Amino acid sequence: MLKSLALLALSSFGICLAKIYENVADLPGLQYDFVIIGGGTAGLVVANRLTENLKFSVLVLEAGVSNEGVISSTIPFLINNLLLPNIYEWNYTTTPQPGLNGRVLNYLRAHMLGGTDLMFYTRGARDDFDRYAKLTGDAGWSWDRIFPYFLKGQYNPAVHSTHGMNPVSLSGFAWPAGNLVTEATKELHDEFPFNLDMNSGNPLGVGWLQLTVGGGKRSTSATSYLEPIAQRKNLHVLLHAQVTRLVNPSRVSGKLTFGGVEFVQPGSSPFIAKATKEIILSAGTVGTPHILMHSGVGDATALRALGIPVVLDNPSVGQNVSDHVSVALSWSVNSNKTIESISQNVTAFNEAFAQYNKTYTGPFVEVGSTNVGWLRLDPQSEIFEEFPDPSAGPTAPHIELIFSAGFTLRSAATPHGHFMNIGAVMVTPLSRGSITLNSSNALVPPLIDPQFLASNFDLFVVRDGLKRAQRFVTAPVFKDYILAPTVNIANLTSDELDQFIRNSAGTISHLVGSAGMSARGARYGVVDPDLSVKGTTRLSVIDASVLPIVPSAHTQAATYVIAERGADLVKARWT
Repeated sequence: MLKSLALLALSSFGICLAKIYENVADLPGLQYDFVIIGGGTAGLVVANRLTENLKFSVLVLEAGVSNEGVISSTIPFLINNLLLPNIYEWNYTTTPQPGLNGRVLNYLRAHMLGGTDLMFYTRGARDDFDRYAKLTGDAGWSWDRIFPYFLKGQYNPAVHSTHGMNPVSLSGFAWPAGNLVTEATKELHDEFPFNLDMNSGNPLGVGWLQLTVGGGKRSTSATSYLEPIAQRKNLHVLLHAQVTRLVNPSRVSGKLTFGGVEFVQPGSSPFIAKATKEIILSAGTVGTPHILMHSGVGDATALRALGIPVVLDNPSVGQNVSDHVSVALSWSVNSNKTIESISQNVTAFNEAFAQYNKTYTGPFVEVGSTNVGWLRLDPQSEIFEEFPDPSAGPTAPHIELIFSAGFTLRSAATPHGHFMNIGAVMVTPLSRGSITLNSSNALVPPLIDPQFLASNFDLFVVRDGLKRAQRFVTAPVFKDYILAPTVNIANLTSDELDQFIRNSAGTISHLVGSAGMSARGARYGVVDPDLSVKGTTRLSVIDASVLPIVPSAHTQAATYVIAERGADLVKARWT
């Protein structure tokens, strides 16, 4: 791919980040008020908010590398370079998935400060958050109560907020396909109405994609939450620090507490960092349960089978995970103004790169996706005779359609030509999977088993999404634009379509639930509504793993608000 040509070092993309250490020997000490495990989307938000109190000292332990100088982390168009097997990823794979005909998928998990998210800013439906409030018995997780945290974490004076941290914007470059999609909503209004702002709490319809991009640059928690506070003396970040387990367990007023965090650096013996106030797990939906289980917190039978001493029996750890499934369709188009005009042309690629480097404008300021649609199944659909509706309510979609101005499948070689792509994403899964241990060695990756398409409901939703995508391109506006589908699903029997789905489906890595919230006193779940780990004190989880059900949206925005509210909950315990 020609995007790899841009992996050269450019000094103009350097970021000055003080108090970031590569070697544990350079730290002034290993005792802090708070130790945050993970420097991704959530962890750096929490670090920022806690160190607003200059009396608090905070250490962030990040297993991965710095984002400094990594231009693929800065330039939106080059983001896919971070999603290949490399040092910026954990390079995980799933277990063989029966619902995908036994296929094993690469599973994206960031191994870099600030994370490697795709910038899609979608808050989800009002009903998603109101359901979280109901499930946890805490109105603080409802849409109305969580909404101020969306504003706190976002800066977009034209649309939403003028005081937040993260810039959010519409695409800064107009591919023709985007305008055609908008025109099609006028022609097919009954099924695909236009939605001016999908982040209002009612996302249903088709609208312009909103991205965490500002001034042409990709925004992350590293650039928006860490870089501006680099001079705070009460915050230290240690890179290449992989946490293996929590250590020195004891009891305080009958509750489990841990005295420290064990971690290693490449080739080193273990070190222990001590948190005098609280340990905060922000290692993500895979990393957080992995660390908890290696610390003896999890299903007692499974832990004993691996010889791990049990300190707290909680069978919910690592269970009840849910994720989205995506299948894409592509059409060849009668236009040379697509992603392929750059990706398949060295001269055009270099010109676009030079334009970006000079002015932060042009096609490199966006990701190639232009519009997003959110749709519900027909309420009279026969699938509801067999399954209850798993959506959170009438504002929550079952299907997402992602419109792109080019061939965007990472799992397939790009054919020669020019294309338009629609990804059909099932966003209300009934399937549930798990994260379990593969070894008593904490450096061995866990078993990631999302159970993709284990439920026939999920398969039905993907099938319906593909048919919706096919109907969308019948809009008159596409008559002279679309030439032919790369795969004509209209020619497939029902069984053939199901096999196409099972052989083609992938994930966009929105896994949640492995440390799910539940009501205080519930016999299931991993954390209470205040995000403290059940049965413990001075230990909390603040990341996407606490969501008991995946939202009907990309998870970046939800992760930011979990972190913002979570930081407030922690501060309230200690001030």
